[in-house]
Amino acid sequence: MKSFLVVLALLATPALAEETALRPSARLLFKQPELLKAGSCVIYEEGGSGWVVTEPLYYLKGKVIAAEVRTRHLGVCPQVPGKTMKQYSREEFNRHALAYPCVSPNVPERDEQIGVVRIRVDSWETPHAVKMANAGRLYRGSFIDRKLEKDMEIELEADLLGVCEP
Repeated sequence: MKSFLVVLALLATPALAEETALRPSARLLFKQPELLKAGSCVIYEEGGSGWVVTEPLYYLKGKVIAAEVRTRHLGVCPQVPGKTMKQYSREEFNRHALAYPCVSPNVPERDEQIGVVRIRVDSWETPHAVKMANAGRLYRGSFIDRKLEKDMEIELEADLLGVCEP
C-alpha cells in the first residue's frame, strides 16, 4: 500500500501529469486497488470468442508480487511489409507483442504511463495448434518468447488481468 501512495504522489506532480498521459492500465490500478495487493490471485485469458462455436479459453494464473505505474516510451510498432497480423509467423508476432504498447507508423511516438503488474505464475493452459501461433501471447507452453515455468515472474499491463479465486 505504501507503493500505491508513492505512485499517487508522483502522479499528482503537475510536471509529470502534463508530460505523459495515463493509459487504461494505469487508471485501472487506481480503480481496482485489489490488483495492488501482493498475494492477490490474477488471471490473464485469451480465446473464448465465438457466437455459435466458442473457441477454447487459454489462461495464465498467478499471484501479484507488485504493481506500479511506469512511464514508457511508445515507439512505432514493428511491422512486416505485405503481411497482416494474422499472417505473421510466431517470431514476427513475438516481436510485435514485446514492443506493445506501441503506436501505428502514422502516429507520433510519445511517452505514456502504464500500469504494470508483476506476477508469479501458478498455472496455465496454452494452445498448441499451428493456427494459434500468431493469435496471442500464450502458445505451446510459452508466454510470448519465454517458456512457462511454475513460480516464474512475468509483467503484464494491469488492464489485461482479471481478479480470480486462488
